[in-house]
Amino acid sequence: MNVKLPLKYKLDLKIIGVALLYYLFARVGYFFAFEGSTALPTWPPSGIGFALIILLGRSSWPGITIGSLVANVMAYWNNPHLPAQEIITISSLIAVGNTLEAVTGNYLVKKWIRDDFPFRSAKNAFRFLFVTMMMCWIGAGVSTGALYLNHVVSPDLLLRTGISSWVGNVVGILLFTPFILACSKKIHVRLTTEKAIEVGIFILLLGGIVALLEVDYLVSTVERALPFLVLPFLLWLAFRFELIVAIAGVLITALLSIYMTIGGVGPFVLSDSYNSMLLLQIFIGVISISTIILSATVRERHHAQNKLLEFNENLEAMVQERTRALNEEIVTRKNAEEKIQRTNTELSKRNTELDNFVYSVSHDLRAPIASVLGLINLAKKDTDGVMKDMYLDMIHKSAMQQDHFIKEILDQSRNSRLEVKREEIHFEPLIDETFNQLKFATSTGQSVQKVIRINQEAPFFSDRWRLKVILNNIISNAIRYRNGKDPVIKVNVEIREHLATLAIEDNGKGIEKDHLPNIYKMFYRATDDGAGSGLGLYIVKEAIDKLNGHIDIESEVGRGTTVKLAIPELV
Repeated sequence: MNVKLPLKYKLDLKIIGVALLYYLFARVGYFFAFEGSTALPTWPPSGIGFALIILLGRSSWPGITIGSLVANVMAYWNNPHLPAQEIITISSLIAVGNTLEAVTGNYLVKKWIRDDFPFRSAKNAFRFLFVTMMMCWIGAGVSTGALYLNHVVSPDLLLRTGISSWVGNVVGILLFTPFILACSKKIHVRLTTEKAIEVGIFILLLGGIVALLEVDYLVSTVERALPFLVLPFLLWLAFRFELIVAIAGVLITALLSIYMTIGGVGPFVLSDSYNSMLLLQIFIGVISISTIILSATVRERHHAQNKLLEFNENLEAMVQERTRALNEEIVTRKNAEEKIQRTNTELSKRNTELDNFVYSVSHDLRAPIASVLGLINLAKKDTDGVMKDMYLDMIHKSAMQQDHFIKEILDQSRNSRLEVKREEIHFEPLIDETFNQLKFATSTGQSVQKVIRINQEAPFFSDRWRLKVILNNIISNAIRYRNGKDPVIKVNVEIREHLATLAIEDNGKGIEKDHLPNIYKMFYRATDDGAGSGLGLYIVKEAIDKLNGHIDIESEVGRGTTVKLAIPELV
């Protein structure tokens, strides 16, 4: 069952936990005290309190005060030279100093370093060392002052006691704060074959150093050289492993060094216990600082390498993306250039056609008018009724020719301007309607014989107006250019698989082969009889193109012409 505690109880539990940890590590610190000295080689509670206030927040400071007060009261309580009132006063002042030390350090970390884990970069690691040295003057200064004011420390030992206390606090922070902060982070353990080999070599070399201590004539030299022999191993840990592994090695080395020195063994044992402790503190400080700085530098380098690899991967992806975008842009520009080129070609064609159109229209429109005006003048001067009727008939033909020409111009204009319209087509009524409209197209009494065959079983959709324009122009040409006999026009329509195939065959004059390549040009005439405007087949071709269809003309002079159309269904 999960029990959710109120905020007040959570804070109380946090303060009690901090107080207990502070007191327990204070007892550890007193365990390593040098005989006959009030100073300690390291003060672990300074590192513990500093780490906890960083992790738990400023609200946990009462736990540091309580833990420090209890620990110091217990430490001085058995001193027969100090009354209870002085013990409480000294302990209270030291507790205040230790609390201010931790709170000041936390403030500097939050405002200056701005990172709860200051060992991600060498710059922040150096800032952490500076913060450590500055904050420890507060705790050491207040503690030394409290001892001096209560006559526990004489004036001649004041400086010595203050420096020892400051160094002890610094060493305590360097040993325990990085270790606890590293433990609070998510630990990634990846034991590769390479790392396993390194660990094996590491253990083997350590065993070699221990073996050298068993050699009689090397014992003294190796014992004094131990600080120098240990340092490369610690730097190795810092260079190849995470901070928690490296600082754990430093912590084990420091505690073993303190324990051996207290027992009178090792390279730090001097004639004076104070000097032994100071030498030991310097050694611990040096290996701690070196390990922390090297670990932060290596971590920063790995981070930079990972960022560089990530940047390279992103850069490669960006280059590929940009290359793809450039290719797409090149394709787009190429398509645009081709479209512009097609447009320019089309505009050039239109300009040429427009010039021809203006010239031909002005000529073809004026010719019938001039003819009509001339015939009218002749009719006015001639009094013969028969001649007047002949003049009227000729005027009528000229007017019909001009009307036909104007209709063709309108058809061309509509074909260019109107969008394609999709509607259901029934070819039989469409063809009948075309023939009915053209039955008066012949100038003689000749009749038009039509043979129509339509195979349409399914609906067909296309543009009815354009189909009618196409049929009207082709059939009217078949009637107009007859071969001196009654026109016979055969129309075959086949609808199959969404495609209309039309074949329109006549028995007319036919078209010479030299004219066939040019018959779709605007105002081109394959004959000089003047019956047509030269727009008919041009309009047919333009309308066929609008419907995405195809036209093919086969003709033989004197035998007739066959026009084949293939028109796809509009979708």
